[in-house]
Amino acid sequence: MDQYFFNITSLPIPQQVRGLLMTVGILDIIDIIIVAVILYNCYKLLEDTSAVTLVKGIFALLMLTVICGVLELHVINWLLQKAVAVLMVALPVIFQPELRRALARIGQGRFFGSSTVFSEDESEVCIREICDAVESMSKSHTGALIICERGTRLNDIIDERNGTKLDAIISADLLEQIFYINTPLHDGAMIIRGSRIMVAGAKLPNSSNANIPHELGTRHRAAIGISEQVDVLSIIVSEETGIVSVAERGHIVRHVTRLGLQEKLKTVFPTEKREKVNLKELYIAAKSRIKGDGK
Repeated sequence: MDQYFFNITSLPIPQQVRGLLMTVGILDIIDIIIVAVILYNCYKLLEDTSAVTLVKGIFALLMLTVICGVLELHVINWLLQKAVAVLMVALPVIFQPELRRALARIGQGRFFGSSTVFSEDESEVCIREICDAVESMSKSHTGALIICERGTRLNDIIDERNGTKLDAIISADLLEQIFYINTPLHDGAMIIRGSRIMVAGAKLPNSSNANIPHELGTRHRAAIGISEQVDVLSIIVSEETGIVSVAERGHIVRHVTRLGLQEKLKTVFPTEKREKVNLKELYIAAKSRIKGDGK
């Protein structure tokens, strides 16, 4: 039986490395996995945002500090250490949108993903209705701003003082009627939670990002602004050009096709696909494997 167990002492590795590996226990492996998952989710929060460039700059500054310390460049090393100390104080301000989004997801228990799961039929209907409405409004140059909740609920925006409460089923006809030109709810944002239209005509804060192109109007700035603060998917239809855009994590993508919009909406309406397991087939396969190993 001993031949089936893993023996680390038989590996051709240095004695120091072998001794280190032998001290690693189950709790150490669990600890490493947890840290890896946290780092991965932090990366996903920063992905496709301007913060990625800032992280690269901070990492380069820290590496330069270490190199100057090793080379004993005292003056440069002193200046870099002071700069790093100031940077540590400024980090909460620099990464304020990302920190707010991360804390909101942790507070709702969604740092490791969304807990809301839809049936395949429900997800397909919601995605189709939204895509049909967006495609129609794009052809008729009807301006629209649709905010789909994803990882964070917009309870501070969905109140009686901001917009009109609807709590209606998602349908293409209703979306088009709400954003029809000169209607009372035309200029505001629509907020979708799950498979329901919660609010229409809501006012959103504009983004303060100075790098947003000047040709983008109020709808686009509001869509980027709300996506900088919370985990949502913002869909924008330009009234002037009919171009469909999508904003998330403070980043906007223009000229989105129907297929591209469908892929984005799958993150808003996720489905849980469970494969059926045939216990009899598993038993037969395991039995044949055991017989094969015994020969």
